Amino acid sequence: MSLMDALDATMPGISPGVFDEADFRAISDIAHAEAGIVLPTGKAMLVYSRLSPLVRDSGCATFGAYVLRIREDAAERQRAICALTTNHTFFYRESHHFEHFASEVRPEYLARLQSGGKVRLWSAGCSSGEETWSLLMTFLGEDSGAGNAIARRDVRLLASDIATHALAKARAATYRTEDLKPVPEGLRRAWTRASGEETTIDPVVQQIARFRSLNLLGDWPMQGQFDTIFCRNVMIYFDTPTKERLVARFAEKLAPGGWLYIGHSERVTGPALDHLSTMGPTIYRKRPA
Repeated sequence: MSLMDALDATMPGISPGVFDEADFRAISDIAHAEAGIVLPTGKAMLVYSRLSPLVRDSGCATFGAYVLRIREDAAERQRAICALTTNHTFFYRESHHFEHFASEVRPEYLARLQSGGKVRLWSAGCSSGEETWSLLMTFLGEDSGAGNAIARRDVRLLASDIATHALAKARAATYRTEDLKPVPEGLRRAWTRASGEETTIDPVVQQIARFRSLNLLGDWPMQGQFDTIFCRNVMIYFDTPTKERLVARFAEKLAPGGWLYIGHSERVTGPALDHLSTMGPTIYRKRPA
């Protein structure tokens, strides 16, 4: 079955003059070159449904015209890439990562802060913020008094994503109360403020995070290294060469002894294995210098 036959079967009435296989291929190539996103033929309907509103808003009558627009207009191209990204996430996702961080990593960082050192964390592909806040609440712990003292130390978390609409939600730090249920009760009690059906992350937690729009395939303006990087369920949308290049860059950005957490279906392969040791399910540590 051709791409257009598949489209006709799922959404009859799409005119080849509006959206055809050449348009899909062009958009797929742009998404891969710009953000590493792989769009196989089976994603044609996703492309059509997510970009149709942008095509209409741009005043373009066809996807072909819109392709020309995004090739020339960087801002419109960014909007298209944002529309094509998947931002599914939830609080305390893959809880074993946070449990490992709390038991194996956090004590060392607290001792470092206590002696006047600094801690730098990165939530790479933070989406709408659930991972960011889960990590920071875990770091501050269930004792709000002790957590407030920790927050006054030199600890910062960079939360980055390519999707500006997801970053806006992350910055707002307000979610449906029911969405916080996966978070351990002690952390919720210490670091969230419920108001009916909405819950907001405590300002003490918020002040540690810095949100930035960042394409992981582009230039990274950060100068220093990170002690821990979370990049989970982002690389599932990339092909193998892109994944390997990205993880190699993460390894370079990790301080010696730093930790990398990736998604449950992802694995480290390629050159990064020269620098990272497996420490648990989808948990890696950079070897000492």
